[in-house]
Amino acid sequence: MSLEGQLDPIVLALVQNRLDHISRQMGWVMTRTARSPIFSQSHDFSCFIADPAGTLVSQADGIPIHTGGGGFAVRALLRDFAGAIDDRDVFLLNDPYAAGGNHLPDWVIARPVFVAGALVGFACNRAHQADIGGGAAGTYNSAATEIFHEGIRLPVLKLIEAGETRADLWRLLMINTRTPEALDGDLRAMIGSTRIGADHIAALVRELGPDNYQPYFDGILSHAENSFRRCVESIPDGEYLAEEAIDNDCFEPIDGMIKVRLAVRGDGVVVDFTGTADQVRGFKNSSVANTWSAVYMALAAYFDPDLPRNEGTFRCVEIIAPEGSIVNARPPAAMTMNTVFVAHEIVHAVWKALGQAVPERSCAGWAKSVHGTTAGRIDGQSPFVMYHWNSAPGGGAVEGRDGFNQIGHLIALGGLVLPNVETYEQLYPVLFRRQEFRTDSAGAGSYRGGTGCHYEVEVQVPAEYTFRGEGLYAVSCFGAAGGTAGAPGDMEVAPKQGEREQAPKYGVRDFGPLTLRSTSPGGGGWGDPRRRPAEMVLRDVRDGVVSRAAAEAIYGVAVSDDGRDIDRARTAELRGVNREEAGPE
Repeated sequence: MSLEGQLDPIVLALVQNRLDHISRQMGWVMTRTARSPIFSQSHDFSCFIADPAGTLVSQADGIPIHTGGGGFAVRALLRDFAGAIDDRDVFLLNDPYAAGGNHLPDWVIARPVFVAGALVGFACNRAHQADIGGGAAGTYNSAATEIFHEGIRLPVLKLIEAGETRADLWRLLMINTRTPEALDGDLRAMIGSTRIGADHIAALVRELGPDNYQPYFDGILSHAENSFRRCVESIPDGEYLAEEAIDNDCFEPIDGMIKVRLAVRGDGVVVDFTGTADQVRGFKNSSVANTWSAVYMALAAYFDPDLPRNEGTFRCVEIIAPEGSIVNARPPAAMTMNTVFVAHEIVHAVWKALGQAVPERSCAGWAKSVHGTTAGRIDGQSPFVMYHWNSAPGGGAVEGRDGFNQIGHLIALGGLVLPNVETYEQLYPVLFRRQEFRTDSAGAGSYRGGTGCHYEVEVQVPAEYTFRGEGLYAVSCFGAAGGTAGAPGDMEVAPKQGEREQAPKYGVRDFGPLTLRSTSPGGGGWGDPRRRPAEMVLRDVRDGVVSRAAAEAIYGVAVSDDGRDIDRARTAELRGVNREEAGPE
């Protein structure tokens, strides 16, 4: 009998739900107390809980790319501070090579939890800091060629020791950021969120009993493992090969590939990246923690949404990532972009392989982002870093659901929130001129891809711009089951003094006051566009997402001149069906 079969199933479910609620509660505390809008508005952080061995038992809050590799960070803490972890300590880390981090901007606060003098777990918060020094403001240095260009590197450190904050270390952190006031507030919010989490974990352990909680933590992991093994068993045995292109190294075009071999045998799966491109000159090389997290996310997203989200889920998964490749880079390779790209490409490659194995569950590709950051000073004094989240691309469709419109990064799966433009206008020296869905950007299908958007904002002060637009100027997603890819993105800068110009995919540039305009790309469609219900096409035309011309040429649906009704006779002719099948009057 499995471990979970030896435990009270009701208590087991309650413990899992309780841990997940604690994770979410930490997130609510962070959202309400953090100083930077990257957290309070956009939720670019994730809270998770680990057991005493550093194994994730709950990752219910935040975005998948953060939490899937969280266990690497906690296990680095246990390695570096074995025998020196005490009650009221709080740890800080970020380094992807030395501390189990995914990339430098994502700082982890990890708070050990003690009950009756024994270590029972960790409450953790991983959050993307607005600025950590380095060669460009806003953490994303598109000109970086090694990790030393990207900001301060933190091995596992005791930030708080026996309840006392290390003032020397705090000062070190504050002089290594362009926005010390924001970082000070954000770090305190992270620390506070883990304090709340630790208190609730300790209360749960006391309720279960210090000698009885670990079997339930183990049972949660065992249940997750068994659940995913059943998913893997539903995949026909075999080997499935797929690849996703990497067309640049952030400086020039390259002909690279993420290559994956998915080998399924019974209830086990091997994800092998042998043959993948070597690490590149630019800053989108992946760390081990980031690659593992991207693979876990790709696998979990493909199956039942009720699948448990902890490290037990993936015990049956073996990952082979050759050292020196872009999915397991050697130091000192730069890697700040990796949580978005190449994580996006890793997910796409795994989804393509799974699409061969289980085509009925196939996922169309999500479009790649085009937005970067702007950094300057308000009234020449106060520094600011603004992320252009609102210039977000569309998501990919699946059978039964259109892709999400203007959803943002694939690696967040909707977990990042688009900020309120009125709030941004209060915080930053900007004026929004346009933010609306883009017509005919979404990939066509019986289920349409998510649309991109038109984005236009005036930046009223001189500023530094860090461009990171992988979704610019070329198709960046794919259709599935007969659907088509979405349209590529575009971006231009129009300085008040000087000529307008097309923005680079990657680069760091200084400009005076200007207008930034972009059209973000659309996600891939799923299924034959001619099978999309005519009334859904009509709705898309009314919403301005699909033009009348595209409705007729691509979907075979003729819409009246006023855009209000379906021309049933013309639609029947285009689709080769009876008038009654062409849609309602």
